[in-house]
Amino acid sequence: MLGYLISFVQFGFIVGTLTFALLTITDRFSPSKIFMICALLASISNLTILIPNNNVINLLTARFATGFFLAGIYPVGMKIASDYFQHGLGRALGFLVGALVLGTAFPHFINAITWTNDYTTVIISTSVIASFGGILLLVLVPDGPYRKPVRRLQLGVISELFSITNFRKAAIGYFGHMWELYAFWGFVPILLKTYTNINRVVLPVSFWSFIIIGIGAVSCAIGGIISIKAGSRKVAFISLSLSGLFCLLSPLLFLVPPIPFLILLCIWGMVVIADSPQFSSIVATAAPAEYRGTGLTIVNCIGFAITIFSIQLLDFTMGIIPSQFSYMLLAIGPIIGLYIFRK
Repeated sequence: MLGYLISFVQFGFIVGTLTFALLTITDRFSPSKIFMICALLASISNLTILIPNNNVINLLTARFATGFFLAGIYPVGMKIASDYFQHGLGRALGFLVGALVLGTAFPHFINAITWTNDYTTVIISTSVIASFGGILLLVLVPDGPYRKPVRRLQLGVISELFSITNFRKAAIGYFGHMWELYAFWGFVPILLKTYTNINRVVLPVSFWSFIIIGIGAVSCAIGGIISIKAGSRKVAFISLSLSGLFCLLSPLLFLVPPIPFLILLCIWGMVVIADSPQFSSIVATAAPAEYRGTGLTIVNCIGFAITIFSIQLLDFTMGIIPSQFSYMLLAIGPIIGLYIFRK
């Protein structure tokens, strides 16, 4: 069931980003207003989980709607950043994606500090904070000075974008990264529980899930700073290489003592996300300024579509082989992404 709950959020995000991209919504309308509206709607969709006597269909529909409206938050946030920076976009996106990482990890933190096992605390808290964030952005972050709005609907933009070589190769590198990222994030608690069962130790799963995912915010910021001198391409390539190596060697993690195990997982949590803002920076730079929003949105759309397959594959293989060996399959994405992105 975990795989379906995660995948329906991804599926909603895919449909949302595809809709936004085909209609070039992000490039035609105010990104700040889109962000605020979608933040409020995503929060409401998340709260519908708490409707009494919810059945499976309603639950999955709520997760789909949450994912759909997230399409107006993550790629739109990157679009807003790109409208403020003609240079140094890799650093700006490093901090922005770092904030995304903290937001992803935050529910684990709330769960870890909650004195009861009441899941409603997590849902209500995240929904309220998301709504507040959307309103705050509209008030404090107007549309950027380098925004070039498109005045009318233009079909065929997506094929035009993928005809650009640098855009296409950066997108494929990003797709390889996405194959691994959300499957890793979604199954971090399962990975920790598997380790505790194999080694018969006790670990606070929610707390360490927050740390392992959240520490990626640090690597995104550091990678963004390094990219100013080293370039986004080099940071992305090295990070994707290291995360792919962790996938291949993941069965060995379950053989080490608890402290080295947690340290290694934190390092994996850092390198698995550090390449994301740099790939997005390259994608945004390669796209024409007036279509940056659409370019970022369609790349996100395809990337998140890929995550459904990796999540379901991981969920399926854990039922037929020892779960500690399943994570090796996540190396497929980094290997393909590195091969295409190498030049």
